[in-house]
Amino acid sequence: MTSSSKPAAGAGQFRIGGEVTVNRLGYGAMRITGQPGNWGPFKDPAAAHRMLRRAYELGVNFIDTAISYGNGWSEKHIAEALRPYPADLFVATKCGVVKEGPGKLRRDARPEWVRESCDLSLGYLGVERISLLQLHAVDPNVPLADTIGAFAGLVQAGKVRFVGLSNVTIEQIEAAQKIVPIASVQNRYSVGERKNDAVLDYCTRNGIAFLPYAPLGANATSGTPFASAGGTLKTIAARHGVTSTQVSLSWLLHRAPNIIPIPGTTSIAHMEQNANAATIKLTPADRQALDEAADLPEVFQPLMTPR
Repeated sequence: MTSSSKPAAGAGQFRIGGEVTVNRLGYGAMRITGQPGNWGPFKDPAAAHRMLRRAYELGVNFIDTAISYGNGWSEKHIAEALRPYPADLFVATKCGVVKEGPGKLRRDARPEWVRESCDLSLGYLGVERISLLQLHAVDPNVPLADTIGAFAGLVQAGKVRFVGLSNVTIEQIEAAQKIVPIASVQNRYSVGERKNDAVLDYCTRNGIAFLPYAPLGANATSGTPFASAGGTLKTIAARHGVTSTQVSLSWLLHRAPNIIPIPGTTSIAHMEQNANAATIKLTPADRQALDEAADLPEVFQPLMTPR
């Protein structure tokens, strides 16, 4: 590991949409909201602001948020902490769901709500154009072509630069690409959960950024993110003098050149640890052992229910 002042740059960079270069260790801003249930503002906004500023100092220049995170409060905290935004900071957000209360989301990808959400996010983030607007989830009650058509209209209107998707299949990506270029895909993926391998490989072949959410697993709260992979993670972590969670992030960064992990935290110490994961150099033997150590998909409740 290096002692670089910007360790998040240690795993190299990726060009979003083939145009904008970002470091490959990002930050997911869901947790800088009220708890439980990601509802309302963070309990200590000043602490969230310090953590966000520290993330940027560490070389984290890709931040992922959503209008549903805290019902707009994650976006507001990002603006409060980081405006005027540094020239190399890239903030992505999402729309297409409605936050109804603590832990309560429902899908709503109607074109009118996509357009209204975009306008709200523009105001919360304090920008004239959103760098990357992602569909949070496909709404089974709305034709995908109608939803993506609304995104294309926002690009044409100059309100959105790039379009992304989340929680999608290859078929849905291809359908969306017939309407507007797709710059990113955000699906659930980690060293212990590989059900989106095919989606990742498709994105890699097609130059699409892949943003794995839950990169440390659904229940990772300490050193061992996964059950059956835990022993392998611990062994490799001990050999490198790092933590199992850092090895988990490093494996993602080694897995494919278009992966941008977006782990979330509210702790500066944890943020520093995550950033340093980008400097870990796994050996081919490390990678093979981790490739073979995947868990079965974790049992978890869907984050959203159809409208």
